[in-house]
Amino acid sequence: MELKAKGFLFDLDGTLADSLAVVERAWCKFGEKIGKSPEEIISFIHGKPALTSLRHFLPAASEEEIMTYFRWLEKMESEDTDGVIALPGAIALLLRLNELGAPWAIVTSGTVPIAHGRQKAAGLPEPKHWVTFEKVTKGKPDPEPFMLGAKALSLNTNECISFEDAPAGIYSALDAGSQVVAVHAPEDMPRRDEIDIIVSSLEQISVMGPDNNGDFTLLVAKNV
Repeated sequence: MELKAKGFLFDLDGTLADSLAVVERAWCKFGEKIGKSPEEIISFIHGKPALTSLRHFLPAASEEEIMTYFRWLEKMESEDTDGVIALPGAIALLLRLNELGAPWAIVTSGTVPIAHGRQKAAGLPEPKHWVTFEKVTKGKPDPEPFMLGAKALSLNTNECISFEDAPAGIYSALDAGSQVVAVHAPEDMPRRDEIDIIVSSLEQISVMGPDNNGDFTLLVAKNV
């Protein structure tokens, strides 16, 4: 199985870096503050901007209250990198793209302090281009983040392959018109059949190119 593209867009949390413990530690503390169970909090937050989750759980709160919680969560998540590691195959894939001169960007719902802290903690190569919370007006699942990612690479979204793990991010990439490689796409998620390739690990991915048209070829091994 293979795909061709001129650029690559990567979600960060759950796709390139395992930051699950950090995210859930912070948000469960938030849940304690507002009297929500860990299960209720965790079932909603993944792949979405923090403000989306805060407004969901605090529908009657003022904007000042929302921003107070937002800054509290950002501080906690940016300072806590204990247990953040690169997911299997992530570092090798990004180094390979750099070796080939392939353009790539990270497209994350996290803020700059959180995203940069996790990228460094995981030992991931630093991208030349970031799309973080601060750059978007509508976060995932809206298509804007991946549209901005493609624009940062001076490409159209249909010339890019987007890597995602959470349904919100997958919908964002699909609606942007990008090709999508999903890591561990949930079996029961809607629109799963629209995903181009589903892998269990980035270790299954290899990239070759570019060809005379400037396209890179992404190949997928069935087994690592």
